[in-house]
Amino acid sequence: MSHPDRAGSLQKAHGDLENSAGYRRILSLFDEGSFNEVDAYAKSGDGFAEAVAGSGTVDGCPACAFCQNPDVARGAMSKAQASKIKKIYQLALKAGVPLVGIYDSAGGRLDEGADMLAAYGEVLLAANSLSGVVPQISVVLGPCVGTGAVVAAGADVVVMSPKGELTISTEGGDGSPAAAEKLGVCQFAASDEKEALRTAKKLVSMLPSNNVSGAPLFNAVPAKTRTAAGASAREIIASVCDAGEFLELGAKFGAGAVTGLARVGGTVTGISFLTGVIDADSCSKAARFVRFCDSFSLPVVTFVDAERFATLREASKLSSAYSEATTAKITAITGSAWGPVYIAAAGRGANADYTFAWPDAVVSAVAPETGAVFLWNDRLKGSSNPVEDRRKLIEEYRATRAGALQAAADGSIEDVVRPEDTRKKILSCLDMLSGKRVSTLPKKHADIQL
Repeated sequence: MSHPDRAGSLQKAHGDLENSAGYRRILSLFDEGSFNEVDAYAKSGDGFAEAVAGSGTVDGCPACAFCQNPDVARGAMSKAQASKIKKIYQLALKAGVPLVGIYDSAGGRLDEGADMLAAYGEVLLAANSLSGVVPQISVVLGPCVGTGAVVAAGADVVVMSPKGELTISTEGGDGSPAAAEKLGVCQFAASDEKEALRTAKKLVSMLPSNNVSGAPLFNAVPAKTRTAAGASAREIIASVCDAGEFLELGAKFGAGAVTGLARVGGTVTGISFLTGVIDADSCSKAARFVRFCDSFSLPVVTFVDAERFATLREASKLSSAYSEATTAKITAITGSAWGPVYIAAAGRGANADYTFAWPDAVVSAVAPETGAVFLWNDRLKGSSNPVEDRRKLIEEYRATRAGALQAAADGSIEDVVRPEDTRKKILSCLDMLSGKRVSTLPKKHADIQL
């Protein structure tokens, strides 16, 4: 039986703790009055544990979260902190709700020695075990280095504030948001702490609760603009999104792939636009995004206007991600899609459910330059102006043998659609595929290039 004076002192000390940064941050994440703390009085050494954890609702959506508290031992990882974090991971697993981790820690409690190492290992195992089961979002608001950075970087989406530091180096490596964005580790660099937490809230409200829930549905809102030929990748994306709102992820990494989430006809949808030369970073970015969407059955709309892949290894990675994904997949070819790009990301090789192209799109087994010269080279014999005649030959091949109508006639695509009807076609496909079900061969996972 506890002593009344001692219990009162403990409550008073905890009451003072509720004004700390850790509590302010986690309370700002959850809807007012909904936060339900776990292990509120857990001790670490002579003080309270260095993290706050609990559950509640975020914009009405149930969620779990933990927040390292820089006002308690600078948020250092300890056996007690790990125990709280593991408990909230277990609660997220049992309840099937998203998990938000807010990071701000000076490192580990070195005085705990082997216990501190075991604590990090247990948290890392819990995070990896939860991957693909419920969405995980990391919000890095301060130092997050070493093993802690490995845990944070393993989340589905990483959000950083300007004061965030994310690096595996414990000796002063560059862990700035700009560096993390360049490496593809940070998907969203916020302008300040408040925006970082608002972004986490938005993600929780947009994502399914778990891997057996359907994509969230909202009231459909018209797009702000109509799709037009010649528009940029982001302009085309905005023209199919409800109210033109697109939450881009990883904007500073892999310029050949634009990825993000949007509501399309009220359905939360993953959008990927492959453009130009798809380099190694772009392949990795798009592949991970497709696998993320597939984990939570978010439909994927892919726009393609790309010349080629830059590397074989990453092209294989992207091809594996598309072909293995069983979620609804819709492809719109807005420009060039020939050879490996078409096969791996747009056609049968990508296992797309529905592929359509704009009238001026180029769809071919090989580049038009190669196809024209290979098949029609005899037409250049005796030419008085071979350079100009070769150019005309390529244009003829592009318009006929590599044109969208020919691709539709060959069954390489399902339809030819005017640019201004792109959103209408996507809405129709999303509705048609809303109940998609696929049975796959029993296996642990594919052995893809990484």
